[in-house]
Formats: sequence, C-alpha cells, structure tokens
Amino acid sequence: IRVRPLTCTETRRGDQQVVHSLGDGAVHVSAARHDATFGFSAVFDAGASQEAVFEGSGMRQLVELAIDGFSCTVFAFGQTGSGKTYTLMGPFAQSGTQPASPALLGLMQRSFTCLLEQSRSRGSDLALSASYLEIYNEQIRDLLSPGPPCTLPLRWSKTRGFYVENQLSVEFESLEAVVSLLLQGSQRRRTSAHALNRHSSRSHALLTIHIRSRAAGACPSKQGTLCFVDLAGSERVKETGSSGELSLEANSINRSLLALGHCISLLAKPRGKRTHIPYRDSKLTRLLARSLGGSGITLMVACISPSSRCLSETLSTLHYASRARRVTTRP
Repeated sequence: IRVRPLTCTETRRGDQQVVHSLGDGAVHVSAARHDATFGFSAVFDAGASQEAVFEGSGMRQLVELAIDGFSCTVFAFGQTGSGKTYTLMGPFAQSGTQPASPALLGLMQRSFTCLLEQSRSRGSDLALSASYLEIYNEQIRDLLSPGPPCTLPLRWSKTRGFYVENQLSVEFESLEAVVSLLLQGSQRRRTSAHALNRHSSRSHALLTIHIRSRAAGACPSKQGTLCFVDLAGSERVKETGSSGELSLEANSINRSLLALGHCISLLAKPRGKRTHIPYRDSKLTRLLARSLGGSGITLMVACISPSSRCLSETLSTLHYASRARRVTTRP
C-alpha cells in the first residue's frame, strides 16, 4: 500500500487525514463511523521515497525472477489522482530532453537499471525487447508503432493463452533506449484533466519487457517477462465533474476495473470452492489472466489518498487489495 501526501488543494480545503500507517504492514483508517485496520506485506506512508518503495516492495526480487525465466507482473491500482503513475514512472512532466531527478524516478526506471545491472553482473547474454500498449474504451492500441495508434485484435491460442496480434516489440540494449521507449509511449497515452486530477490516465497501459537468455552450450534458453500495468483510476463521475466523452471513458474504465475485481474475488476463494473465473468479461482481465491466476508472480501496489473526502474510495481500494493478497498462484 502506498499512501500519498495530502495535496495543497486538500489542505486548503481543510480535509482531515484519515489514513495512518501503524508500521509492520498495518494501515489504520479512522473517521466518523469508520474505524478499521488492514494488514499488508508493506505500507509506505507519505514520507516514503521512491527508492524505499522499490526496495521495500519486493520489486528487485521480481526483476531477478524475470531474468530466471518467470512471468512477473507489477500493477498499480487505486482511485484517480492517488499516485499510481507517479509510483510507476515518476513525475508527469519528463521527457528525453527534460529527464526527472534521479531521486524521483519510479519503479519502472529503477527496474530497468536493476535488470541491466543484473545482466552484466551475471555475465548472462540476454536478448531484451519491449512492447507497450493501452486499453482505451475496450480497444487495444499499440503505443510504440509509428503513426497514429492503431487498434489491434486480441486472440487466444492453446499454447500462448490470450495475446495481442501484430504488436510491435522493439529490441534494446541500454538504459537510455528503454527509457526513451517508455517516454515515447507514455506521451501517446490518452490523458485528460478533470476535477480530481490534471493528468488523469484515461486508459490502462501495459509495458512488457521480454527477457530471453541466450543459452550457453547445452543449457536450455530461458524466457521471462516483466510486465508493468498502470491501471486507469477508478472514479465517481459526480466527484470528477466529467461529462460527454470523459463520462463515457469513466464508465468504460470502471466496467473493466469491476471485471478485474470480480476475477480477484473469485481467485481469493480456496481452490476447492472456486467457480469459473470470468476472464473474458473484459480485455484487461484477458490480458492479465496469466498474471492473476496462472503461473506468474504478481506484485500489486495499491495507491490511496489520506484525505477524508476520498474515504469511500480509499476503503474500496483497501478491501480490493486485501482480496488480491489472498490470491495464490503456482509459479
């Protein structure tokens, strides 16, 4: 769990801080008619640095497992404006000519650095490539292909499961090259301004790093993936003041997050009591099927606001994350 600081607007408005970290992975919510404590693997309060989140969340282990051939996923979930994109990428206003301060870099850039360092220290010969797509209004669009983002079909096969057809995968060898791909794709993502967030992501974005170790001698080659999922924020249209196209986008976002929540709820049940998991209910759950209930290793970073005004969304996110914590996979 990551608790962002109160914003200047919230402080000026006189919002109360209702979320408090108790240490040892416990977070306490205290407000009128609400008094609850939740337990997680780790809780990062408003003072936690980007580096502390990287080291304390298990992200470094995830990178190492991906190099070892596992399918690894990290996704950021939470209300719009709760700090998901900042946690994954760092400040919004960064580009190739205006890089962010090293202390503010998010989980993605730190993972790329760690991946390349691990590759060099192990002396392993890795082939690295990246693909980047967004799901906008239930359409899948490639963020790396030249020209305007084109819609791609989602297919299913017995060997690969769900996959995106004709998705561009770009090879890279240096940190500069992969960060350039990240920024290039992020600038093409759909964002809009509304009452809760000036740079609200209007799509779910999935950046996948494909890691193939070239075999030495008789050793079999390993293929791992490291997938970063920046989910669009759950939002109440009344709170954001959205109308027209923004309102349609919000409904599409909320529908896919509801489908994701439904799959997580069913996966959290003991194996003997599970019924059919409805991955086909949305494009998002189809693409995350392997990460959620298959053979992958998944980290979920739930971002919340400490403001009293966001209490209901904060509680909703904490319950959602508690269910996700009970899901077990078999990597």
